[in-house]
Amino acid sequence: MEKEKWYKILLSLVGLGIGVFLLAIGLTFFLEPNTIAPGGVTGFAIVFKKITDIPIYITNLAINIPLFIIGVIILGKNFGWKTLYATALLSLFLKIVPTQAVTPDLLLSSIFGGLVSGIGLGIVFKFGGTTGGTDLAGSILNKLFPSLSLSTFMMAIDVVVVAFAGIVDKKVETSLYSVISLFITVKVIDLILEGIGYLKGFIIITDKPEEISEKIMKDLDRGVTLFKGKGMYTKEEKDVLLCVVNRFQFAKTKDIVYDIDKDAFIMVTEMSEVLGEGFEEIKG
Repeated sequence: MEKEKWYKILLSLVGLGIGVFLLAIGLTFFLEPNTIAPGGVTGFAIVFKKITDIPIYITNLAINIPLFIIGVIILGKNFGWKTLYATALLSLFLKIVPTQAVTPDLLLSSIFGGLVSGIGLGIVFKFGGTTGGTDLAGSILNKLFPSLSLSTFMMAIDVVVVAFAGIVDKKVETSLYSVISLFITVKVIDLILEGIGYLKGFIIITDKPEEISEKIMKDLDRGVTLFKGKGMYTKEEKDVLLCVVNRFQFAKTKDIVYDIDKDAFIMVTEMSEVLGEGFEEIKG
């Protein structure tokens, strides 16, 4: 049991390290050289360096250390050793990784900077950590002002940073490219955390539940669950089938249903993750 615990801790440390390293690459190779600031503390640090020439790793530490201390006081001591580790590691990587523009094209820099940074942050979040900054500040403000949501605070902070980048660089294009990078970063994080829609959930209302269930279980080797429902317009009892398949079985599942019951009512939804028998290795 103790060995398993240390294995998980070691895996978290390695995973967080990889994620933070990718974030640092996105910042130093694409975003910082072109003053693209996709929100957050690192975005502010990029803009602040433009004004003062202070390295972004110093600004990152100068802001995040007080935030971490305040977080311990307000959120509690157990709110995240992984945050402290990832924040310190980010500043270390930002110091040792040389800043060099891969491309002078602002659009490409904003796209690939957002992509690489998003992958890095997604991995960090996947292992239960954060890099401090916006999410930590948002959590603290949300604790102090619970009537406003965490996402509201985070969005407000990011908007201010993005606007600040355009003002300092004296180009509205800088803010616009920063918005592009921020959007891509957020979407890539969601993609890593929620998956790419590998699984499809079928909700089937049919008068022939036995035949459809048997065919799906036999041909696709997928389980089917039967629910009892009631049509509120007709007041009739309805049989509702629930089934989860992978995307390669999507078309086949529809064919099975309509071959047996042309009047069946089908709803299909994306499934980000499914755990249980038959799905241990199939996650969204």
